[in-house]
Amino acid sequence: MDLKSNIFRFGEDHLTAGKALALARGKIKGRLTKERRVKIASSQKIVADIVEKGDPVYGINTGFGPLCTTIISKSETKILQSNILKSHSVGVGVPIAAEIAKLMMILKVHALAQGFSGIAESTLDRILWHLENDAIPVVPSQGSVGASGDLAPLAHLFLPLIGLGKVQFRNKIIPTSDLFEKTGIKTLKLGPKEGLALINGTQFITAHAVSVLERMHNCLSQADIIGAMMIEGLQGSIKPFYDELHALRPYKGSIHVAARIKSLLKGSEIMANHADCEKVQDPYSLRCMPQVHGASRNAWLHLKELLEVELNSVTDNPIIIDEDFAISGGNFHGQPLAMALDYACLASAELGNISDRRVYLALDGNSPGVPKLLMKDTGINSGYMILQYTTAALASENKGLCFPSSADSIPTSLGQEDHVSMGSISSRKALQVIENVEKILAIELLTAAQAFEFRKPMKSGLFLEEVHRYVRKKVAFASKDRVFADDIEIGIQMIQSNTLLEVVEKVRKKQNINLETSFSEEFEMY
Repeated sequence: MDLKSNIFRFGEDHLTAGKALALARGKIKGRLTKERRVKIASSQKIVADIVEKGDPVYGINTGFGPLCTTIISKSETKILQSNILKSHSVGVGVPIAAEIAKLMMILKVHALAQGFSGIAESTLDRILWHLENDAIPVVPSQGSVGASGDLAPLAHLFLPLIGLGKVQFRNKIIPTSDLFEKTGIKTLKLGPKEGLALINGTQFITAHAVSVLERMHNCLSQADIIGAMMIEGLQGSIKPFYDELHALRPYKGSIHVAARIKSLLKGSEIMANHADCEKVQDPYSLRCMPQVHGASRNAWLHLKELLEVELNSVTDNPIIIDEDFAISGGNFHGQPLAMALDYACLASAELGNISDRRVYLALDGNSPGVPKLLMKDTGINSGYMILQYTTAALASENKGLCFPSSADSIPTSLGQEDHVSMGSISSRKALQVIENVEKILAIELLTAAQAFEFRKPMKSGLFLEEVHRYVRKKVAFASKDRVFADDIEIGIQMIQSNTLLEVVEKVRKKQNINLETSFSEEFEMY
């Protein structure tokens, strides 16, 4: 990547989840270099030569799937490519988020620009035009089985290239024909293999995985902060976070979480006040945060490592190696990410599960100085009792969503595609679970802040004091019942915008504090 000009070179530079999101959000620009265009043109010429010679190569001069033995004449090879976009546009359900559709286009350009797909420069230039002009195709969320790639969603994504489908343009969803009228662009005529190259691949699964990685990372980081605040509120012990303990079971995630929480509790008057209390040990939801949060971090790290491979891979079919060598293989199969996304789904659900347990713990009135239901005047007031009903409902819903989609396979294409990954479902489901976890964490934040209040006038360390101060700017202490749904909505906005991590980072920079976090670079998004 050209760091000076903030330009990402498609097909050449190494793509990460962070760079993909930066491209989608316009923070960096993507370009095709002259050298890359030469490679792309060379691959396209190889395909043209195959058509000219007439030797059968799957998808270039044959039908698709079970029609792979049907030879297509030279004159019909171009018609075949437009027809495949039409016939495979069978998606249903609500459209995916525009940012995920953008990510799909970015990932497809990066894969095709590596020069093994026979795509035309003009086709890639048109996709880049859509990105640069924020004319984002409307893609239904359901219909992919995750092999032979994400056929249906990718077909919808590229219908606008041939003048069909719909796009989101200037905050409105309009037919592509209206877009053409407004902008003066014209329908592309796809060459041999281009339609197949466009719809074959894992870009739907992978784009969702990028979003999963970011939102799961935000949840993991903020769960540690909220958990640390709950430890303070409920007078938990710092000993379960000591280095000496985790050196004896050195999982990366556990070490990372323990070090973060210990850093967040550093300098706490609250912690010092009960250092010699008679309590022997805390419930698991406090004591085992390094092990539970840490296991979820290990799952996140596993997804990150696999996703980075996928982001820089060629996943269409057939692959054009050189003028004498075209391979019809299975790089489009979504299994590698499908299984990792199911793992991430389960790991996210567990983060919400233990958070719900801490909310419940905060209400039981067994921590000295903290009243039952987090409110002194109960009876006429229910306090925070019913908020835990919501976390319980969300945690239960997540458990139902944890069945691994990749454990299922329904044959398609008349048996030609007899094992599929269902990775598209894995990816969508993981996002559903994470959205629920964001809500659970928001409620835990409110209960932790309420419990924390009862420790005054004692103070925590610099980080948690500032986090609590920020929360109180948005949500007041509750001395009597009110419509807590309003508080929860504010909490959700804080979690989704990653506010708590930003507050901690501002304190760290202002005070020039070095947080004791081992393996921190591995656990960064970028």
